[in-house]
Amino acid sequence: MLGRSADKALGWAVAGLQGLQHIRPPKPVRKRYIRFMPELPEVEMARRRLVRWLDGREVVGVEVDDTRIAPPEGRSALLRIRGALRDSLRRGKLMWLGFETGSLASHLGMTGKWVRREGPGEVRFSRARLVLDDGSVLHYTDPRLFGRLEPLSRSDVEARFSALGLDPLADEVTVKALREALGKGRRAIKVALMDQARVAGLGNIHAAEALFRAGIHPERPGAEVSDAELRRLVRGIAETLDFGLAEQEGEEPAYLEEPGTDNPFQVYGRAGAPCRRCGTPIESIRQAQRTTCYCPRCQPRSPGR
Repeated sequence: MLGRSADKALGWAVAGLQGLQHIRPPKPVRKRYIRFMPELPEVEMARRRLVRWLDGREVVGVEVDDTRIAPPEGRSALLRIRGALRDSLRRGKLMWLGFETGSLASHLGMTGKWVRREGPGEVRFSRARLVLDDGSVLHYTDPRLFGRLEPLSRSDVEARFSALGLDPLADEVTVKALREALGKGRRAIKVALMDQARVAGLGNIHAAEALFRAGIHPERPGAEVSDAELRRLVRGIAETLDFGLAEQEGEEPAYLEEPGTDNPFQVYGRAGAPCRRCGTPIESIRQAQRTTCYCPRCQPRSPGR
C-alpha cells in the first residue's frame, strides 16, 4: 500500500497529465550546440540526473504512450514500475534503472532525453512519464521516436552490455586496450571508433573531436596508427568526453537546433571555417553515411608530413 499521501500525489499528478494547466518548462542552463544524436556524455549525464531526481523519492505511477518507443509486449511491465530506485547502470549509450518493483532500460536514440517537471502539465513530445510521490513528473521526450524504453531485467541488460566494446568512462583506456579495440584490419580509424562493438558510446561528434585533438586523419587505418599516436588519442578521447560532460551540466540538456547558438566544437560542424588551431579551412568527407570534419593540416593523411 502506498499510503494516503502517495495516493493523493498520484491522483493529483495523473489528473494533471490528462490536461491541467500548461506549465512553462525551465530554460536550459546555457545555450548548447545541437547534437544530432546523444552520445556517451549525454547518456551518462541523463543517468546522473535521473539518479539525482529519484533520490529519496518513489515512483507511484507510470504512463507510456502508444508509440514505437515502447514495444507492445513490454508496455504492461513498464506500467507496473513502482517504488524507490535501487540501482542504475550504463554502458555505451544504453542505461538501466532498477526499482523496488520493475526495471527500465533506456536508449535515447537520436533526440530522446529525460526532463523533470515540478507538477502536472503538458510537455511537448513527452512519450512516457514516471510520476513521483512528491507530485513531480519525469518525462521521456523524443520528437523523432528513435529512442527505446524496455523493461529489461538486470541479467538481460548485462547480456546487452556484453556485446558492447570498450567504454571510455567505465573502463581503463590504455594504448593496448585501444589497439585491441581498433583491430588489425584496414578499417578507417574514425569508422572503427564509432563501432559500438569496438568502442561503446563514441559517435560522430566525439570521434571526430578526439581524432582532431590527437592529430590523426580520420581515414587512416587503425592498424597503421603508431603507439605514440594512440597515446595522443587516449588523451584526446578523455579530453573530448570531459568537455562533453561539462557541456551537459545543469537540469536540462538542449538538443534542438537554436538559431544563433554557438558551436563549441573544434571541428564538428565546421566545414569551410578556419581551423581554430592553425587557420586552415576545415574539410569534410563522408564516412559510414556520416559527415566527418577534420583539419587537413593538423590531421595529415600521411603522418610524416
